Amino acid sequence: MNEVFNKIKNGLIVSCQSEGLDPFNTPSGVTLFAKAAQMAGASAIRSQGLAKIRMIKKQVPLPMIGLLKGKFPDGTVKITGSTRQVEQLLGLGCEIIAIDGTFRKRENLTGPEFIKKLKLDYPNLVVMADIATIEEGVTCEASGADCLSTTLSGYTPDTASLPKDIPDFALLESLAKKCKIPVIAEGKIKSPEEAKKMMELGAFAVVVGTVITRPRVVMGWYKDAIKEGTTD
Repeated sequence: MNEVFNKIKNGLIVSCQSEGLDPFNTPSGVTLFAKAAQMAGASAIRSQGLAKIRMIKKQVPLPMIGLLKGKFPDGTVKITGSTRQVEQLLGLGCEIIAIDGTFRKRENLTGPEFIKKLKLDYPNLVVMADIATIEEGVTCEASGADCLSTTLSGYTPDTASLPKDIPDFALLESLAKKCKIPVIAEGKIKSPEEAKKMMELGAFAVVVGTVITRPRVVMGWYKDAIKEGTTD
């Protein structure tokens, strides 16, 4: 565990994911982004989907933060929400597995309760708890999580009112002060300046995804900005 955290400390973790009809939404597509991340000096990759993770692991020798996405009954995202999924990711050799650490229930357990059970059942499992609030982060640490990520801030019912285009700097700063385990900044980070600010606020490392690995989305931002600025 110490070895993998030494590798990612103070580094850039690139989230190589894609969705829907995006042309990069294939194992080979996200693997190309992972290769580019390695060339740029990234310290780790974060990805989801068994086929995608399998291909990246074969071709890119960086630590993998693996996850499988699902949905809660209300339609909000769920990160690696079952024991079966954890076993599948372990089978692929993921160095770290991201687990939904929110208080929402899966397998009749809240995120912290689920993490506590997993740590008992799989002693060598390294857990990144994806959380949305300070309380969730503190409770996940007490339940045995090895690190925290601010991934889900703004994407849960309790945090849906937060700005959709601004990283949750306050959450990162508070967790970095309260928790002894590494706190990793993730979510809505769109510029080097924002990544730098996260590090200054105490982040252990920074995850960046959309602005790097979803060019179709970024192109849409430019298109919309141009439309808004059109005067005739």
